[in-house]
Amino acid sequence: MDAPRPRRRSTPFLIGLVAILAALPLGYFLFLHQPPPPPPPPVVEAPPVPTPPKKGPVQLELKEVRGTVEVRRGKGEWRTVSVGEALRPADAVRTRDGSYAVLIGGEAVEVRMEAGTEVSVEALTDSLSQLLLGNGMTTVRIKPGAGHTFELKATGSDAQARTEGGTFTVGNNGAGTVALATLLGEVSFSGQRKVVIVRAGQQSIIRPGQGPSDPTPIPSSLLLKVNWPARPTVTRRQFVVSGQTEPGSHVDVAGQRVPTDDEGRFSHPLALQEGANSVQVRALSVGGLRQENQRALTVDTTPPGKVTVDPRLWNDPSPQGQ
Repeated sequence: MDAPRPRRRSTPFLIGLVAILAALPLGYFLFLHQPPPPPPPPVVEAPPVPTPPKKGPVQLELKEVRGTVEVRRGKGEWRTVSVGEALRPADAVRTRDGSYAVLIGGEAVEVRMEAGTEVSVEALTDSLSQLLLGNGMTTVRIKPGAGHTFELKATGSDAQARTEGGTFTVGNNGAGTVALATLLGEVSFSGQRKVVIVRAGQQSIIRPGQGPSDPTPIPSSLLLKVNWPARPTVTRRQFVVSGQTEPGSHVDVAGQRVPTDDEGRFSHPLALQEGANSVQVRALSVGGLRQENQRALTVDTTPPGKVTVDPRLWNDPSPQGQ
């Protein structure tokens, strides 16, 4: 019978076994155990995205009115307008002789109408204003950087002025002659399939059946020639005032607007009163130049008095006694 193993030799074996058994749970935790998934993040509701405002028609408002200014809604009748009234597409506004009006469209658009001018509204949105100049003269200011495009067409012509920022003046005689001058920025001016860029300090003109002329510098003076009678005293109460100025200019005779032709010629019958009359002719160019010509005329329609003849004139002049 074998003798039992000494207790000293079995002690290390037991210690190693215990160490292995103790390490099993740690190894399981480190290599085999999968940690629980992290809790889901809390749900945070996103703020609602604001809906952009719908692009719709805006309006032009009458900011300033002097004299007689009238408006027509659609195809309705003309009626007197007052400050603060709004214009929408298909509306029209006109200034009578000696009158003046200013239209604004928010902070981006300003339209100044001289006397004897008619403007119709064709389209209005927050990014586009489209107007039609029937006749007369208007100055347009578009704020640069406002993201707004302005287009101005002209009755009697296919002329069109277009800008996204600038100040310009357009004159239209209603018969195909349209003149444009740019004061600030630049303007695209087109007609008869020709387009020119009119920059600040330049002007261009479109005549019937022609495209815009090449831009030229705005002149420093304005021509105004009036055909006055040779004598300051006239025997009729109606006098025809005629003359010539720059094409596309605005002319008024004694406060009445008078259209010019494609060469700037004008003619206007004027009623005078008996006695002294002061007749004034003014011209305004698209470049902002003004010229004035005035004449004092006296009307005398009194017929000549009867001629008295001395009866002795017919006596025989021969000496007596012969």
